Amino acid sequence: MEDYKVRVEHLTKNFGDVHVLDDISFNIKKGEFLVVVGPTGCGKTTFLNLLTKIIDPTSGDILIDGESADPRKHNLAFAFQEPSAIPWLTVEDNLKFGLKIKKIPKAEMQTRVEKIIKLLGLEKFRHQYPNQLSVSCEQRVIIGRAFVMYPDLLLMDEPYGQMDIKMRYYLEDEVIKLWKELGSTVVFITHNIEEAVYLAQKVLILSNKPTTVKEEVTIDLPRPRDFTSPEFVKLRQYITDQIKWW
Repeated sequence: MEDYKVRVEHLTKNFGDVHVLDDISFNIKKGEFLVVVGPTGCGKTTFLNLLTKIIDPTSGDILIDGESADPRKHNLAFAFQEPSAIPWLTVEDNLKFGLKIKKIPKAEMQTRVEKIIKLLGLEKFRHQYPNQLSVSCEQRVIIGRAFVMYPDLLLMDEPYGQMDIKMRYYLEDEVIKLWKELGSTVVFITHNIEEAVYLAQKVLILSNKPTTVKEEVTIDLPRPRDFTSPEFVKLRQYITDQIKWW
């Protein structure tokens, strides 16, 4: 049997009469980088909220390592679009924040934090506060804070939505570097098809509401990926067309 980290089984969510998610099923392998795309308003964020148990499904389940997803039991980490570094903590203390809550031993905490600081090139910023950082630097801290948890599952919801294109490319490469180094399982939500093809091992295309899985597309391109290669352009166009035509 495949080594699945996450199984989504017949996930359905209604809000009153509004049918948002309709019998969604798919699997994520351990260490896989999955990107979720779909039309605006198709329920991508609802799916994340179900995964984190902020809300409960109407029916169906999400299993992590064979058990129902539970933030108290499973190590889930998040990186969102809104800058969310804690303003009164330095970069280093922001990175330690979740580890302290999880009561990770001090030596282990320091080892992890040093590794992330080095991987993300944050050495000269470690004692600075978020208001002293550029937006992209603060976003690196938020990404680092998520990865430093060595999560069972890392959820990223449009983390670069507000970045200019050059900065997006830079941060996408940072995420790939961290993911390769730490072997995390990642679910990344984006509206940007180019970003999806650049990052993903697998792209999950969602339909309009009531949302189902329209298709899973495997992205088997070598890294670092070349935006201008014919294979890249072809995949990007294909996924764009799948989202456009209902």
